[in-house]
Amino acid sequence: MGWIIQPDVPMNLERVATINDGNLDGVPIEFDLPDPRRARPRQRRLFFALLGDIHRWSGEPVEWLKEYFYTMYTVKTAGKEISLADNTKSTVSDAVELIDQVIDFIFEWSVPLNDSYMLLPRDEEHFQFECIKYRRCLICGQHADINHVDEVGMGRNREKLDHTKARLSALCREHHQEWHQIGNIAFCNKYRLTNLGVKVNAETLRKIGVKGDYDNDTNHQEIR
Repeated sequence: MGWIIQPDVPMNLERVATINDGNLDGVPIEFDLPDPRRARPRQRRLFFALLGDIHRWSGEPVEWLKEYFYTMYTVKTAGKEISLADNTKSTVSDAVELIDQVIDFIFEWSVPLNDSYMLLPRDEEHFQFECIKYRRCLICGQHADINHVDEVGMGRNREKLDHTKARLSALCREHHQEWHQIGNIAFCNKYRLTNLGVKVNAETLRKIGVKGDYDNDTNHQEIR
């Protein structure tokens, strides 16, 4: 099915030609789908719970941490501002991007989590990926093994498999055993997961020591 995009304002063709060496044909365009949803109160609760845990670990005041991550968001988005106040104009997508930056920080610096862990978005791909990358259990945060959600078959040499083709998850031994005992559907229902498992690129799998046959892998982008 084809798409027809109608700009809400006329395009300045003269400027298009100027920035593309005089060409009007074959010029790439980029467009965003606006998110009409305002940032949710639960996103605000999660953000400040995460800041609370970082505060207890680092000693930095919560207000300073808030401004730090707001500034990091502005830098990353080339000047876009964000707010999670009640009257915010920031969207759900904006808040997700901000919270993902905080989660990245927490995993990178091994910040111990307390108040925030039960609020974390375990069903989101980015969080599941970070758990795999840093070998932290998706459910409890303890050291994790890398679990195949998709069956790989009995007796197969896992060092000969291309693990980028399968959905993986990070689960400690206790939760890995529970997943096997009660099954995927019951496990997801118990821990309020929409889905369990994401696909991970070969570069990350090599870094965390998951041996496999990655000779034909061309995907070096981390999922986000």
